[in-house]
Amino acid sequence: MVQSPLKQLATICTSRPAPLPTFFFVIIICVLGFYTFHFSTSSSFSVTSSPRNSVRFQQLLLSSGSNYTVASYLRSLTLHPHLAGTEPSSETVRYVESHFRDLGLETHSIQYDALLSYPKSTSLSVLLSNGTVVYIPLSENVEGVVQPYHAYSPSGTAYGPAVFVNYGRDEDYRELAKMGVTVVGCIAVARKGEFPRGVVVAKAEANGAKGVLLYVEGDGFRQGFERGTVMRGIGDPLSPGWAAVDGAERLNLNDSEVLKRFPKIPSMPLSAESAEIILSSLDTASVPPEWRDKKANLGSAAVGPGGPIFINFTYQGERKVATIRNVIAVIKGLEEPDRFVLMGNHRDAWSFGAVDPNSGTAALLDIARRFSLLRRLGWNPRRTILLCSWDAEEFGMIGSTEWVEQNIVNLGTKAVAYLNVDCAVQGPGFFAGATPQLDDLLHDVTAQVQDPDVKGATVHDTWTAENGIGNIERLGAVNSDFAAFVQHAGVPSVDVYYGRDFPVYHTAFDTYDWMANYGDPLFHRHVTVGSIWGLLALRLSDDLILPFSYISYANQLQAYKDTLNHLLDGSVSLHSLSSSIEELKFAAQEIENEAKRLREQEASSDVALFQKRALNDRLMLAERGFLDVDGLRGHPWFKHLVYGPLSNYESALVYFPGIADAVSESKVINKRELEELIQHEIWRVARAIRRAAAALKGELS
Repeated sequence: MVQSPLKQLATICTSRPAPLPTFFFVIIICVLGFYTFHFSTSSSFSVTSSPRNSVRFQQLLLSSGSNYTVASYLRSLTLHPHLAGTEPSSETVRYVESHFRDLGLETHSIQYDALLSYPKSTSLSVLLSNGTVVYIPLSENVEGVVQPYHAYSPSGTAYGPAVFVNYGRDEDYRELAKMGVTVVGCIAVARKGEFPRGVVVAKAEANGAKGVLLYVEGDGFRQGFERGTVMRGIGDPLSPGWAAVDGAERLNLNDSEVLKRFPKIPSMPLSAESAEIILSSLDTASVPPEWRDKKANLGSAAVGPGGPIFINFTYQGERKVATIRNVIAVIKGLEEPDRFVLMGNHRDAWSFGAVDPNSGTAALLDIARRFSLLRRLGWNPRRTILLCSWDAEEFGMIGSTEWVEQNIVNLGTKAVAYLNVDCAVQGPGFFAGATPQLDDLLHDVTAQVQDPDVKGATVHDTWTAENGIGNIERLGAVNSDFAAFVQHAGVPSVDVYYGRDFPVYHTAFDTYDWMANYGDPLFHRHVTVGSIWGLLALRLSDDLILPFSYISYANQLQAYKDTLNHLLDGSVSLHSLSSSIEELKFAAQEIENEAKRLREQEASSDVALFQKRALNDRLMLAERGFLDVDGLRGHPWFKHLVYGPLSNYESALVYFPGIADAVSESKVINKRELEELIQHEIWRVARAIRRAAAALKGELS
């Protein structure tokens, strides 16, 4: 016997781990009025895909958000620290698994054995000019939290004079050289900037430093140590390019491919409070005016090196193979079960992880609850939705990367899009990143969701208030789990979050209390992120024709080309790039017209459905065209020629990574060779754009 919708609602509400507020029931009961009537006039309650039904389920998803419930999930997830590969981390695996299963979702976990890195002991002391030795504490005195360290830092002892190197950029070392200051044989003290910490260590190593101390400046939480990885690249270093499943090939720890992933000099994080002790004691050369910052508390400090202060620090760690687990819940598509919309968030944390990443995990659990409610009311997605809880992201996106490598063939032919949320809520203000064909969808969805901080406004209203358009970032960095999907597999992707640069990042103070007091006291932003995330998934899984716009992509590429033309100033030809973008524009307009015709077509015959599926395949596969089998020069695992990591993080370009790296080669090769190298990389990008255009056309030449 089939239950009525109201009985189903009662079942799902009473099965949840935390009670729901009264207003939630009022909203749901009102929304369900229509469904109760429909149920009484039909023998079964199964709703087929249609624009009208899709809108109803979108409205239901929005109305079923609960700040109380998402707060209870976050409380449970942050009861204890849960570093990847440890037993407390396994407890979060069981928590997420049981949540998905309790909601009736098909759930499984995938195990990988990956090389992780843990500290054994650290010490840091400062020898002052008067002979006094000051021992600097390397702990936040919070029970259960791993001591501050940099994952994959080599063990060792570094002793030498301290030198302040600002952000540790090439331009900072050039400035030191002008002052007659060298870091050879010294300990580099750097403040965290936009560079990944591994790049800061690599540049210090290249300039002859013995070790690196890295701190984060700021006004609050000055006792916090920012943990993090210094490994180059992403994924398990012992299985580069293939999944670290049981019985898989493993490279030796001393293999050259493994060793080049790690720095050769030790490093460790410092708190701002500890850094001040060192920086205030330096002398020799004065700090350049542009390096001064009141947050750094440098005052009239110098850069060093100087006789009055020597640093002695020791780090002993271990690298060992540990078990990590991804948890996947599957909501099978009714009409197109072989097409996949993926929603992902990582679960592991350096400490309690209230912001990073469990604000996102709590939102994912709440999305699962909302989807379960929709299913009990008759919704079945047209395409399959996967809810993915990744492990070991903090060590270098390992869980998601291993999964992508394991599933690369099916992802290449069947993945519609990947929707990422990492730190869902860090504070006020909406931010988004995406591959450009999803720009229009982001604008549409944010226009449906109420802003949590401005009454009477939508997220889209406040997001676009400054310049009339939302500032959508691109996904070329390797700082979250979208990296493998975009840069290795070529899957269209989105990344959304609230706030940025929160002061307790990767410290022991990233707790539930911080979130409840500062990040999102009412948990309304959590609900908003969940609503945007869920609506994106509903549109991508339910729309008969995928809501992709490659006109946006072509326009973005045109802007990149114009900037590149200005930078190169006619030194090389951009004709191939220009013509390939024009080809993509034409193909994008043609497929836009075709999609419009098919949307207006009322027929739902087998032929019409086949035409729409064929069109969707072209929209889905076009992103794969930007991949190149040889990958980026110097780091071939990264295949995307438009968005990917740069070898030179100080490049004027943040796209076309192969071209950007070629332009940076001007320091080491002559002009003719440089121009040939840049021209070759331009040709590679032009060919990639033509491949994408050909995929949109869907025809053989």
